[in-house]
Amino acid sequence: MHSRRLNSFGPYLLLLATCVAGWWFKAHCGASWIGDEQYITGCYSDAVPFWGLRGVAAGQIPYVEARMEYPVLTGALIWLEGLIARVIGGARADAADFLLVVALVNAVLAFAVLRMMERAGVPAVRRWWWAGAPPLVLYLGHNWDMLAVALAVAAFLAARRGEALSAAALAAIGTAAKLFPVLLLPLIGLQALLPGGKAWRERIRSAAILTVVAIMFWAMFNAPVAWRAFDHWSEFYTFSRERGGTAAAVWEIMGAQGWWVSDTETRNLWSFVAFAGGAAAIVLLGWRRHSDALWALFTSVLAWFLLTNKVYSPQFDLWLYPFLLITSRKLWPVAWFVLGDLAAYWAEFWFFASPGGAGMGVTQGHIAVAAAFRAAAMLWIIVDAVRSPAPAWLLILPPATSPQPEGRPTPIG
Repeated sequence: MHSRRLNSFGPYLLLLATCVAGWWFKAHCGASWIGDEQYITGCYSDAVPFWGLRGVAAGQIPYVEARMEYPVLTGALIWLEGLIARVIGGARADAADFLLVVALVNAVLAFAVLRMMERAGVPAVRRWWWAGAPPLVLYLGHNWDMLAVALAVAAFLAARRGEALSAAALAAIGTAAKLFPVLLLPLIGLQALLPGGKAWRERIRSAAILTVVAIMFWAMFNAPVAWRAFDHWSEFYTFSRERGGTAAAVWEIMGAQGWWVSDTETRNLWSFVAFAGGAAAIVLLGWRRHSDALWALFTSVLAWFLLTNKVYSPQFDLWLYPFLLITSRKLWPVAWFVLGDLAAYWAEFWFFASPGGAGMGVTQGHIAVAAAFRAAAMLWIIVDAVRSPAPAWLLILPPATSPQPEGRPTPIG
């Protein structure tokens, strides 16, 4: 009884401590930075520059009055958090107030993910790992990706419950916050096309309905903004296409080491080719073991996307972490990934400090080593997921919290 109570309430208490640590880790530098302290101490947060440079302090409406290089749902969240910060701080509101609100909202989303894990029957040890997650300390106050993470987890777990329409809708809404939840949609669509005792006309109809639902929910958030301010709405897509890359991405590492120096257009092309080919291979090779649960391959597809993308910002590891906990058969590769995340985070930030004369001495070679260590963990996880069946608990739904009506079958995963 004591153990059950500890596993029920303990993760929430640990998550509270983790969220406080995550806020302090970014907030200890205050509303402005001196020299390279944001890189030396790791306290860099997008909230600080966004406060003044994206019109948050002035209450400007994203896309209509201010630039915004995030998708619309995240832009709306940034505006709402800015409003709350100005109400709390009054005339003296500054970037520190905004950072506090950003961290608080992300903490609420982190608790929502924990609650979803609990309701889904995720084993207690994995919920403890989420509650004490080092990525939450690093990224809780970093930016706004937790919104898409929470929506992606909700979509994934809906797919697990066999609620394909809900999963498609949630993944589409998540895509309106950040691009990566869209990777779940093809898996849901392919699942609908599998026989499953249905005639081919019915399978095609189901896949078509899922497609329409996804488009409708994505358009519901995007169409009004695109119609009102197309240039600013499309900046996310333009910015993504035109940016060259980041220091820890494989394409930048190859260029820095002189292995393959490429321009932005080349990276756009070959990152897409590498991702599409690898994702297709993951699905084809994993088909035999996961044909009844193609959604379980989402973790591998997402990991491959991160490895092949020309941009690998530090907080992208937060996208993957909850899905590693939910789908990985073993936890030691997850620990390996976390160590790689920590190494890549500090290598990248200390590298940024070095050109500023901070004397950290970190080079692109150090970033390459840290990124390779992390990539090895991700590749191991991908291969293991493709070759092995999903964890038994993932394919078994937890007991219903209320009795099923007579004559209605209990859905299976």
